[in-house]
Amino acid sequence: MEISTPGRICLFGEHQDYLGLPVIAMAISLRVRIVGKKRKDRQVILHKPDLKTTENFLIDDSSYVKKRDYFRSGINICKNEGLEFSNGFECYINSDIPIQAGTSSSSAIVVSWLHFLSYMSDNKIIWTKEKIGELAYKAEVLEFAEPGGMMDQFSTAMGGMVYIESEPKRYVKKINTSLGSFVLGDSCQKKETITILARCKNLRFDIINKIKARNQDFDLHSSQLDVDLSNLSNMEKHLFYNTIKNRDLLKEAKNELEKDNPNHHIIGNLLNEQHIILRDSLGISTNKIESMINAANSSGALGCKINGSGGGGCMFAFAPENPERVAKAIESVGGKSYIVYADEGTNALI
Repeated sequence: MEISTPGRICLFGEHQDYLGLPVIAMAISLRVRIVGKKRKDRQVILHKPDLKTTENFLIDDSSYVKKRDYFRSGINICKNEGLEFSNGFECYINSDIPIQAGTSSSSAIVVSWLHFLSYMSDNKIIWTKEKIGELAYKAEVLEFAEPGGMMDQFSTAMGGMVYIESEPKRYVKKINTSLGSFVLGDSCQKKETITILARCKNLRFDIINKIKARNQDFDLHSSQLDVDLSNLSNMEKHLFYNTIKNRDLLKEAKNELEKDNPNHHIIGNLLNEQHIILRDSLGISTNKIESMINAANSSGALGCKINGSGGGGCMFAFAPENPERVAKAIESVGGKSYIVYADEGTNALI
């Protein structure tokens, strides 16, 4: 059987989900595919031709042997859900999604793997796409105490454009609009996910705790800027102001996206405003990403932003008109471009 799952871009709320704030993400038309079948023994054999590697282990071997041992964690999570396995599997894993570039290639693989396992178990179960996203979050993030949020797993599992709240309780809503074409630009620079996530997350949690010490009723979801910030440094104040601004940009974008005919120029301007925050306040962009964004904006894109944790990886341009011209502009400054559209979530071909 074959399972395929899309990558994703984060439209609004970048670097906000792990703070418990909402995000708006969109699955894109680049996908990972797992094609596999049961074996007669208990071996799990995973061929990864894109990486020119093969991984194998026994299905009963639940101990992790490396950081982010997602294939074993996926099996463990499934067993915790009551699934049983009498046989191993042999699979081939291929991907159109740029690897380690901020477009959720890892999450798409984990989602695909859990989806595959649900069909391969002795007691096959058909999970909802939201349930698969939830279990993928457990397998990828919670199982290894990683600093990320749940955007990647839910957006790739569910597909389309989704609005995701993680606090005070999980709430996922599809946004049924079509924005047309985007151009994904890969800088071909390795991103620094763990380092940047830990820095951006830990620093802002420290700031929030300092604010709460002076403002007992402070709520990051609703409080405005009229709070006592006297115990913050100027740098901390700047970061706090821009966290609130990023939060409010998402609210404005959500209101626009939920209209019958969203204004593309407003969406583009909001993407540009968000990128400025990510670049100047969180410091996650690079010189090459900036040159790609400048080239895209100069060639007709309505708006651009860095995508993912940053320090390298990808950017994207909102280019509902002339995406080919924008793609060429990105490649002219050394990026690799992909014209993409919104795509469906994880699916199975049996």
